[in-house]
Amino acid sequence: KAKGPKGKKITLKTAKKSIRITLDGRRRLDLSKMGITTFPKCILKLADVDELDLSRNMLKKIPNSIQKFQNLRWLDLHSNQLEELPEAIGTLQNLFYLNICNNKLTTKNLPEGLNLLKNLHILNLGLNCLDSIPTSLGALKELNEIGLFDNALTTIPNSVKKLPKLKKLNAERNPFLDSTKQEEHADSIKRIETLHLVQEKDLCSSCLKMCMDERDMLNKLTNVRPSPSKKPSFPLLLTPNSTAKDNQEEWRLR
Repeated sequence: KAKGPKGKKITLKTAKKSIRITLDGRRRLDLSKMGITTFPKCILKLADVDELDLSRNMLKKIPNSIQKFQNLRWLDLHSNQLEELPEAIGTLQNLFYLNICNNKLTTKNLPEGLNLLKNLHILNLGLNCLDSIPTSLGALKELNEIGLFDNALTTIPNSVKKLPKLKKLNAERNPFLDSTKQEEHADSIKRIETLHLVQEKDLCSSCLKMCMDERDMLNKLTNVRPSPSKKPSFPLLLTPNSTAKDNQEEWRLR
């Protein structure tokens, strides 16, 4: 059992009622926003679930018993008070998605076990207290997306930036040593996912006009430089934390 600030208990019965079936047919145990302060031991009896959501609570520690969740594909721990992660997290070899943003994690408390998550595709470490990123994270060859925003990073190791399958790297709002390279770090992955080539003669007049208008608009946006006195805005960059958005689906690969 685990008690929240108002004495709420998480019992096995409560946990069973919190199991949902996702759109792709997976069993998801959703205990988010429950006021949990300690990891509920009773959920170890539900260790066969595919997804576990403990986000938006007040957890300070995740026990090594997390290794019993060997079927886990999706683990969401964002917006807690975690200062460290258990070494046993590296045993979750089926883990595809791991969100641990908006916690109190430091670089020295990142377990080496993270490097063992060979099937991990999405990792969110944003909004923590990281002053560096271990070069050993370069072992995660399947990573497609990584969030490093809002930390205390001064650089990003090449082993991470050059991961072979990396498509999205968000490192906004970090105090990089060379401020002129901040944009390069923040958007170092620029790849075309889909490209269609046609000749102008093959387009109808309305389609051709639409394409030309969009190209002109893109050129105008590219040439506009933000005023130094105005705080830059990044409306297209999602920050999945407790204040940004209730729905975390943008960071969850269906």
